[in-house]
Amino acid sequence: MTDSTFAELNLSDTILQGLTDMGFEEPTPVQAKCIPTLLNKRDVVGQAQTGTGKTAAFGIPVVQQTDVSVSEVQTIIMCPTRELAIQVTGELIKIGKHLDGLHVLPVYGGQSIGRQIKALKRGAHIVVGTPGRTIDHLRRGTLKLDHLQRVVFDEADEMLNMGFRDDMEQILSYADQPVQTVMFSATMSRGIRKIMKRYMDQPQTIAIERKKVTAPNIEQYAVEVRDSVRTEAIGRFMDINDFKLALVFCNTKRKTEKVSRELQSRGYATDFINGDLNQNQRDRVMSKFRSGAIDVLVGTDVAARGLDIDDIEAVFNYDIPQDPEYYVHRIGRTGRAGRSGMAITFTTKRKKKQLRSIEKQIKNRLNPLGLPSVADVQQSRVAGVMDKLVEDLEKGSLRPFIEQIESFDDDRFTTIEIAAALLKKATSETASASDAPAQGAKKYDDSAMIKMFFNVGKKHNVYPGDLVGAIAGESKVPGNVIGNIDIFPRHSFVDIPGKHVDKVINAMNRNRVKGKKVRVNVA
Repeated sequence: MTDSTFAELNLSDTILQGLTDMGFEEPTPVQAKCIPTLLNKRDVVGQAQTGTGKTAAFGIPVVQQTDVSVSEVQTIIMCPTRELAIQVTGELIKIGKHLDGLHVLPVYGGQSIGRQIKALKRGAHIVVGTPGRTIDHLRRGTLKLDHLQRVVFDEADEMLNMGFRDDMEQILSYADQPVQTVMFSATMSRGIRKIMKRYMDQPQTIAIERKKVTAPNIEQYAVEVRDSVRTEAIGRFMDINDFKLALVFCNTKRKTEKVSRELQSRGYATDFINGDLNQNQRDRVMSKFRSGAIDVLVGTDVAARGLDIDDIEAVFNYDIPQDPEYYVHRIGRTGRAGRSGMAITFTTKRKKKQLRSIEKQIKNRLNPLGLPSVADVQQSRVAGVMDKLVEDLEKGSLRPFIEQIESFDDDRFTTIEIAAALLKKATSETASASDAPAQGAKKYDDSAMIKMFFNVGKKHNVYPGDLVGAIAGESKVPGNVIGNIDIFPRHSFVDIPGKHVDKVINAMNRNRVKGKKVRVNVA
């Protein structure tokens, strides 16, 4: 983590405004180290993983040093793939949003070269391209480098692995004048060192030191889910795990307010904290969070720094953090003082590289976790109420309430039906849930995996092996046919082949696991 601000990096007001609009609050470590050096026009080799904020580390100085009054190519940025070229172009446009007249042009294979030639004739200040298409334009003479000041190679090691070394060297040889050369790479391979020695002028190597991370008390998961349902996902995980206190991290200030509002609309007591709040406002929010007046706090990395509360049960990464070190800082807010905690990071298929960077940083794998279904959440609520009912029954002192039920003089309803209605009210079940008893008699496809509910979980010291052993031992179902097992604080879900469902229900409902009497049914 860094304590510097973008304002301290001698950036122009237009750049600072663009960064503010993007929701950036402070530079990542690689940005804090690279930006001043690049603004001094030094050659730089940055060793940084994907997801560390390296695009802005070179993009901010590139945009700041662009002279928009000169309608010529001043910077070429090379990327190994067209997807990365498009992504980098988008970031540069956002950074230079308030720089009137800035033109950033992506050039890559698969797009009409005629359209790119027209765009180059109109004038571009920054060209972001793949090696093959960039070389094509250079050979055609449609890309002129008379005013070129700098060349940036993003993910240089990837380009070398893909066989682009000759192209990289050819691009560097096209300019007659000296140019600032910048390379970002996850590794310092021999190929990188050869280019440094041949084409770079006393390059400064900037590597971000990584700290060793251990988090033995924190269960770390990755959940693949669309952006549009992430708030709903937070709600489901809160309900199914019965979390009392949770933190949600977003990458931008704007998103903290949005997510907080969405959670409030779903009935959760939430508030947000970000760099736009003054100290009094932040103190008020933190006081509410510490006292339990709010159960979900949504914040940015900067705003939540120094947050020291032992009772936080879960951390949700609504956005994958910009830097793996931020991930470490985030999840460290839970699992404190010997307690256990859970960290859930939302992701998509396109974010796999960022997840791998985090896993490399923490030297651990983020276990994939599925999104709980609405039925899972409902079953969890029922289980929670049932557990509390058992506690009240064991405590006794129920005589006044028994008298109330006995005085309910209506021959239409039995005592059991009255109890069922009270349970329905307590768990806010929908009307369709009244069909649940009939589902127990449903016949399932023998080969289908059926999700079964067990009323034991982590708080009963139950682990997957305990459930497999109990099911196999009591119902004689082979352990190797048992499917996924998801264990939550007070209950668990186990996938059982359809042909064994009745056998498991009949055998397990008569037994105990870790001393806890088991209740089993189809979820």
